[in-house]
Amino acid sequence: MVSTDVAVTARETGRDGLLRLDDVHVVHRARSGGLFRRDRVYALTGADLTITAGETVGVVGESGCGKSTLARVLVGLQRPTAGVVSFRGENLWAMPASRRRGLLGSRVGMVFQDPSTALNRRLPIRQILRDPLDVHRRGTAAARNQRVRELLALVGLPASVADLLPSQVSGGQRQRVAIARALALEPELLVADEPTSALDVSVRAQILNLLLDLKERLNLALVFVSHDIQTVRRMSDRVVTMYLGRIVEQIPAAAVPGRARHPYTRALFSATPGLLSPIDPIPLVGPVPSATRPPSGCPFRTRCWRADEVCARELPPAVPVDAPAGPDRDGADPAPTAAHLFRCHHPIGDGVTNQELISQAQERS
Repeated sequence: MVSTDVAVTARETGRDGLLRLDDVHVVHRARSGGLFRRDRVYALTGADLTITAGETVGVVGESGCGKSTLARVLVGLQRPTAGVVSFRGENLWAMPASRRRGLLGSRVGMVFQDPSTALNRRLPIRQILRDPLDVHRRGTAAARNQRVRELLALVGLPASVADLLPSQVSGGQRQRVAIARALALEPELLVADEPTSALDVSVRAQILNLLLDLKERLNLALVFVSHDIQTVRRMSDRVVTMYLGRIVEQIPAAAVPGRARHPYTRALFSATPGLLSPIDPIPLVGPVPSATRPPSGCPFRTRCWRADEVCARELPPAVPVDAPAGPDRDGADPAPTAAHLFRCHHPIGDGVTNQELISQAQERS
């Protein structure tokens, strides 16, 4: 059960923003081209993102686009090179390290991609779940043991699992343990980075359903990072599309793919099969740029069939779309929303079909 103070905080935060990124950059140094030469890897560039209480934000994009870096920034595992990361209005990297660790450790949880490497294989599951409680000194020893039992029940595991090692349970059960550990301190935000990619197909749906159920029961905000674009669309309230370290579009999930304005978002969703429709991909031509030498202007211009001189010269600004996002999951027409933002000099208009975009791309190739 969510504690009273957490529930009150969630209500007070409302739609004003729980965790916020303002012009956040992450640049790594990588040795290449010789013993003493180091290239800069632009893992995240100019990220602006607000996570509000109780919403699910899906993050999609190709491998190497910065999704995992974004997730690590959100939970405080990655310090930004520039920009501001704030939690409830407080700059996380301007506060003392001890306070930042305490705040993020208790209010933000993370589920990693591979539970086999995320869990200490030498510790019994009981101790794995107790560790966050011990580190943050939550309650008495008896209360911590009771919390371990509650967490196992919360994720659908029998109490007998507590005495086993991670290697003695299945992959799906290990991921349930990882989720339970992330929820041990009753966080307000849960960040799941590819939480099902290391699991068998047969158990992926169970873990996804568990995450959605926990989100509703505990009033969590959820950031869901995945290559499975259709799953992200079905699970999320809002979809964030990333390309070459940049957020190029944020759009209500009910509006994708038909109302997506950025060409990359349309191309990305066109390349994934739907439940009732075949794959009908929009072809992308041109070189895939390197994160060490990103192109000038729009990062997608080297593969975009709509690009011109302006795209090479200027980075597109973030443009809001104040228009209805289309029917919601219950079939009702929603109110106009400003939650749709995109960065493109030549956005795709409403009503343009994939076949029209395919023809345009083929003409330019």
